[in-house]
Amino acid sequence: MRSKFALLLIASAAIAGCSYHGEKGSFAERGVEPVNVPVVTRADYVFDAAAPGGSLAPAEKARLDAWFRGLDLGYGDSIYVDAPYAESARYEVNEVAGNYGMMVQPGAPVTAGAVAPGSVRVIVSRTRAEVPGCPNWHDPAQPNYNNKMMSNFGCGVNSNLAAMVANPEDLVHGREGANLGNNQTGTKAVILYKTTPPTGSKGLQSVSVKGGN
Repeated sequence: MRSKFALLLIASAAIAGCSYHGEKGSFAERGVEPVNVPVVTRADYVFDAAAPGGSLAPAEKARLDAWFRGLDLGYGDSIYVDAPYAESARYEVNEVAGNYGMMVQPGAPVTAGAVAPGSVRVIVSRTRAEVPGCPNWHDPAQPNYNNKMMSNFGCGVNSNLAAMVANPEDLVHGREGANLGNNQTGTKAVILYKTTPPTGSKGLQSVSVKGGN
C-alpha cells in the first residue's frame, strides 16, 4: 500500500512539473503582433524674440534664422507663433521660415512661462519615432517550450519604418487625402487599355531570312 501511494506522489509531481503557470509579461509575446513597435515622442523648442507692436527688427530676424539653422529645421517640424499680437508677427516669421520651405501653423501649443510684453514666442514642435529596447534578445530563441514569439520580433521592420518615415506624426493619425482630383488622369490608363487593339489582331508577320548559309 505504501509503495502504491509513493508512486502516485511521484506521478503527480511529474505532471505538476510539466504544467505551465505563465511568465510575467509573456502573454503579449504569444500572439502574432510584434511587441516592439514604434513610439512617437514630441519635443517643443521655444525662441522669444523682441517684437514691439508685432514687428521683428532685422537683428531679431537674423537671430531667428540662426536658431532655425541650428535646429536643422525641415519637413516634419511644425512652427507656431504665440503672443498677444501673434497675427502681426506671424507674417514676418513666415518670411524667415520660408527660407527652409516651411510655413507657420495656426494656433500654438502650451509652453512653460508667460511671453514677456513686447515679445513673441516662436515654437518649433518636433516629433521623433523610434523603437525602444531594440535589438531585444533578452529571451533565447531556443528552447521555446511555451511557443512564445521571439523577443526581437518586429525590431527590424519597425525600426526601419521609424527611421524612414518623413513625418513621424503620420504613424499616429495618418494623412488626410486631398479634396481635389483629376478624373481624366485617374482613368487614362483604363481608357488606353480598352482602346488599344490586341497585339495579335493583325495576324502574324511573315519573316524571311536572306543571305543564310
